[in-house]
Amino acid sequence: MLSRQTVEAPKGFNSTNVTNLAVQRPNKKFLWLNINLLVWMYHTGEKRYDKISRQKFISKRASIAEEYDQLIANATSQKKINTLQFKKRKKTDALDKKIENGNLRMQWGEPLAIFDSAKLIASLEKMNNYLFVKGYFRGKVSATTEVANQKVTINYKVNPERPYFIDTVLYNIADSSVSEIVQSSKSLVAEGDQFDQDKLTKERERIDYVLKDNGYYAFSRQYIDFQVDTVSRKNHLITLRMEVLNPPKATNHQQYKIDSVSLTTDTGLKGIGNLKRISEPYEQITFNFLHPEYKKKVLAQRIFIKRDSLYSRTKTINTQRQLANLDVFKFVNVNYDTSRGKMAANLFMSPLDRYSWTNEAGVTVTQGFPGPYISTNLKRRNLFGGLEIFEINGRFGFEGVASATEVGNFYQSTEASANASLTFPQFLFPLSKAASFRYAKYNPRTRLTAGYTYTDRPEYQRKITTLSSTFSWDINQKFQFSFTPTNLSVIQSTVSNDFKLVLDTLERKGNNLINAFLPSFVGSMIFSFTWNNNYGNSQKSSSLFRTSFESGGTLLNLYTPPFLIDQGLAIFKYLRFSADFRKNVFINKRSSFAWRINTGFGYAYSDNRVLPYEKNFFVGGSNSVRAWRPRRLGVGSDPPQLSTNPSANGYFDYRFEKPGDLLLEGSMEWRQKLIGFINYAFFIDAGNVWSLRSNDKETAQFNFSNFYEELAVGTGVGLRLDFSFLILRLDVGIKAWDPARPVGQRWVLNRAAFGGPYGIDKEPVIYNIGIGYPF
Repeated sequence: MLSRQTVEAPKGFNSTNVTNLAVQRPNKKFLWLNINLLVWMYHTGEKRYDKISRQKFISKRASIAEEYDQLIANATSQKKINTLQFKKRKKTDALDKKIENGNLRMQWGEPLAIFDSAKLIASLEKMNNYLFVKGYFRGKVSATTEVANQKVTINYKVNPERPYFIDTVLYNIADSSVSEIVQSSKSLVAEGDQFDQDKLTKERERIDYVLKDNGYYAFSRQYIDFQVDTVSRKNHLITLRMEVLNPPKATNHQQYKIDSVSLTTDTGLKGIGNLKRISEPYEQITFNFLHPEYKKKVLAQRIFIKRDSLYSRTKTINTQRQLANLDVFKFVNVNYDTSRGKMAANLFMSPLDRYSWTNEAGVTVTQGFPGPYISTNLKRRNLFGGLEIFEINGRFGFEGVASATEVGNFYQSTEASANASLTFPQFLFPLSKAASFRYAKYNPRTRLTAGYTYTDRPEYQRKITTLSSTFSWDINQKFQFSFTPTNLSVIQSTVSNDFKLVLDTLERKGNNLINAFLPSFVGSMIFSFTWNNNYGNSQKSSSLFRTSFESGGTLLNLYTPPFLIDQGLAIFKYLRFSADFRKNVFINKRSSFAWRINTGFGYAYSDNRVLPYEKNFFVGGSNSVRAWRPRRLGVGSDPPQLSTNPSANGYFDYRFEKPGDLLLEGSMEWRQKLIGFINYAFFIDAGNVWSLRSNDKETAQFNFSNFYEELAVGTGVGLRLDFSFLILRLDVGIKAWDPARPVGQRWVLNRAAFGGPYGIDKEPVIYNIGIGYPF
């Protein structure tokens, strides 16, 4: 049995890539323990899987395929055909896995890794080839084996020798026009670089892309060839020759210019009776349609393929992307016709249904208590003919929440909300026609939103009315911006007498929870920026940076409407900044390491010197420091109230949220595949919030000299069920360092308890349920 593999390489040489080339690998251990759980699972499944079982799956697949083929043949609409084809593919794919890989236990497990000398030879061949490809022409990988108790250990030894470097790059390009374009663009291969065949492949792709952006529609990477001459074995130098060949029986590559552009907006639809498509020209584009449903100006702004311009693959892709971003069409295809010696660009689009209605029912978990909810969303596309999107959504739900006035009691909270939004595919402010076309490449949108939220709890009833307008645009797929010049909220609350006493008590202790229930008006402007480097793709390393700046009450500095004063509404003036950076490091197909830094601060300069409650910062919960309940960590080292029932709730009473002016938070997480769709993770979270107000308690204020001592630390383990369409997550958070405890007693990891009774020396662990990754 193959038990272990090691790779020995000189210092500075990255051996990870060599390790990943091994054809045969040892069986994976369960949580690094010496337990071959996956082998046991595979062989228990194999005992129940024989030729008869496989034949049953083959017969079942054939039966399902025949059944759906008949249904598809009898279908009367394309929509029905697409649905049936999807169902057929889903069922047959599942059976194909069973036919090829066995039953579910065999798919989740893995066979026992029996040492195979032929696979060892294949591994060495791949590893030596890797060295050659990376410029180590004289390098060599060797292997030795050790056998003990029928267990084999393979020891690979990498001797790369000195790599070869590029001394000279020579170009041999027959077509002078192609030569000028290639040599004027920045190459990925330069003199002095270490030879790397993978880099030559990328350079071949780059040249292909550059030429296709300059009219060479028919160009192919097959015309590009690299040749290597060794000029100095002693100095390990090579000459690299790059050749771009002409097409067979041609003296040059043809450069294509767009002769005409046409757009069909309703591909697949048929006219009633003798109704035929109408053709209308606009901005050198021929629009074809049965009915004039869409404003030609809006569509033309997002078509970057222009008549009399050179063919460009980038402009073709951007055109498809921008038209698809409208969320009005099922598909956008661009076909080029060169059959008549000229290039005609033909765009075909098929509209989505004007109306779409979705409903959802589910359960949310807040403070550990589940609550059902229902939601609905109605979408109307192309409301005014300008490709606008109008949406109305509503939500109604219940939550089980702990009482804020009575320890140990739980109540039902009711929440209902309704929102309406209207999105325009352009900026809603005066722009010249030329400017509108120039900015269209940035995918401009204007979104107008109105909303109402009602919350009913035994302690209070709360009503929030909101109005906002937002301009959004993208520089490219990585850089996104938004500016909200108007973001208005009116908050009205009614509280019970008992809860009012609780709020007054908390205010005297420095907790400004009472501000959340004052009649108030909040108006602000928000600017946000997002840089997304492929974040969310688990198959490669990726990162995300998101930041926002908000100015509240800015216009109120110049003029305060009398009705705000007459209505007795509290007015807030403040500045708020936040920044969030996330990184996911891809290790291999089964492992990744993710980390996050999140920070923010707010400064209030209105008469009340506090932020609006919704603009405060909070720490704790399933997407924050998971060892604390949602929004219950902090402020600083200021301790919460002591619990009146430690055996049931632990040392502290965490009923009340802990708002702060300054946030510092970080997390790191090791993610690993377990079996099948089940993954697990180990994590460490740290963070806290502080007050920036000088009149608050000293323990709650931020002090640069000792803030690191007040960073709460939690750790834990989690399970993630990856259903491809969603990830269901369960994380168990354990407090490690609690700054609310007295100095000298803050290390609490050894006090973790998975069940009651608790007490002063027992700290309950926190169970978090979430959808998706925490960051």
